[in-house]
Amino acid sequence: MAPSVSQQIKAHSVAISGEFVGTFLFLLMALSAAQVANSDTSHIGDGSHPGDINLTQLLYISLAFGFSLAVNVSIFAKVSGGLFNPAVTLGMCLIGKVAWLKGLFLAASQVVAGILAAALVKVIFPGTYVVQTKLGHGASTFQGFLIELLLTLQLVLAIYFTAVEKHDGNALAPLVIGFALFVAELPGIYYTGGSLNPARTFGPDLIALDFGLNHWIYWIGPLLGATIAAGLYKFIKVLQDESEDVEDDNERQPLLS
Repeated sequence: MAPSVSQQIKAHSVAISGEFVGTFLFLLMALSAAQVANSDTSHIGDGSHPGDINLTQLLYISLAFGFSLAVNVSIFAKVSGGLFNPAVTLGMCLIGKVAWLKGLFLAASQVVAGILAAALVKVIFPGTYVVQTKLGHGASTFQGFLIELLLTLQLVLAIYFTAVEKHDGNALAPLVIGFALFVAELPGIYYTGGSLNPARTFGPDLIALDFGLNHWIYWIGPLLGATIAAGLYKFIKVLQDESEDVEDDNERQPLLS
């Protein structure tokens, strides 16, 4: 029996609310760590200190983002899907796992949650607000765009093959997804701030009232990366299906004819 309209609305409301709370908590913890790490004299990813890389700071922020994502995906995966990112939401819509209208509402809730998390970080932590993502250390606009695109592509593929695909390792999906973000942040933070998520960048930029000329790369890069990831995923699935068909045909062939 198909669910009624009221049941569908209730289910969608739960998912949207879950995405809002999950995105808020994910970004609150991650941005808080970035604020703490960037509050000293060594700023990563904002172009103000083009000298030697601070590996301790880079690892601290990368781990914070990765662990925060893993924890909150574990909490909210069965509530809303644990997407927390408009680019990931687009990726799910493109492979048919999320309806487009629902995806639009999920993405909107993620962006609003990012704004709230960024605002709270500004309120509760003293000192200069240093959680924005900006190009740094000589990265050009095009290079920054490619970095954001490729790192998001890798993250979305990790989500597809650990969470969307059904296999014995699904229980480990939150950990793998968090680790995928951690690995992506290692090169990303140094040159772009390591966004991979329009909601992560838009919130702090809005709170700081400082969007900058390169703000667009933190939208187009991740969204295009997710789009390419969806295409690769579908292509791989087609190849897998064809391979399975060939194997089935071979199994049906007699050894002697």
